[in-house]
Formats: sequence, structure tokens, C-alpha cells
Amino acid sequence: MTTSLPPLTALRAFEATVRLGSVTAAASELHVTHGAVSRQLQVLEQALGQPVLVRAGRSLRTTDAGDQLQRVASAAFD
Repeated sequence: MTTSLPPLTALRAFEATVRLGSVTAAASELHVTHGAVSRQLQVLEQALGQPVLVRAGRSLRTTDAGDQLQRVASAAFD
């Protein structure tokens, strides 16, 4: 059985968004647009088949799956 990994670009966008606390800050750090980061987050959620972030007004919060992914992604990018 093979398991496909989510795209690296999507993982980078997710990790930066969670670490910095906003899509705008992640976009600035990654030198892309806000829309590009938002799209990569959608790609990631589609690849995983579940949400990793919950948007509450202007703030973001990770889901349980997002918490697990954040730990792995942060360790991998360090």
C-alpha cells in the first residue's frame, strides 16, 4: 500500500501560517500573495481529506489533525 504525501508547497504554507498565526504573515514570509497561501491550504486539506485549520473571524486555530500535522511539519522544516 502506498500513501501519497501532500505537496511540499502546501505543507510550507501550512507550517508558516500556524507558526506566524496568520495567512498574511505567512504570505509575506514566503514571498507570495495571501491568495496563494490560502489556495495551498485548500490543496492541503483536499489532499488530507480533512480540515487542518478552523477560521474564526480573523483568527485561525488548528484542528486535532492540524495539531498533529503541525508538530510533524515543524520538526521536518527545522
